[in-house]
Amino acid sequence: MPAAKRSAKTTPEADVGKSPSSLIDQRIAELSDWRGELLAKLRTSIRGADPNVTEEWKWNNPVWSCSGIICTGETYKKAVKLTFAKGASLPDPSKLFNSSLDGNVRRAIDFPQGAVVNTGALMALVRAAAALNKASASGLPKHAA
Repeated sequence: MPAAKRSAKTTPEADVGKSPSSLIDQRIAELSDWRGELLAKLRTSIRGADPNVTEEWKWNNPVWSCSGIICTGETYKKAVKLTFAKGASLPDPSKLFNSSLDGNVRRAIDFPQGAVVNTGALMALVRAAAALNKASASGLPKHAA
């Protein structure tokens, strides 16, 4: 499928042609409360975990990728949610995943207002997701290190 058609399906018409980073900046600014501050903090941790992480804008949400989707960042009235596309295949020794635990593929972390972010554990999870994506893309066994 051509990139223009694929982009139109995952990116709202009004946002096509805008840089993903500017759209994420805009979302953070629009959320002029704790959710915007938290999304900005999570974004910094995700981007800092691996220099190859790129930002995308799909489904009207921030998406962070590295050889495939790592996670999406959704904002709700009572939580900021990071949904890891292949979360069920990732090690989670710090027990960050607290949502979407019944799925066979995805896992999510809900951060309610006042949540303390375990930055080190989050960055380790992002690195594991990036490594899994890279392994999958290269044909290596599909499990996280």
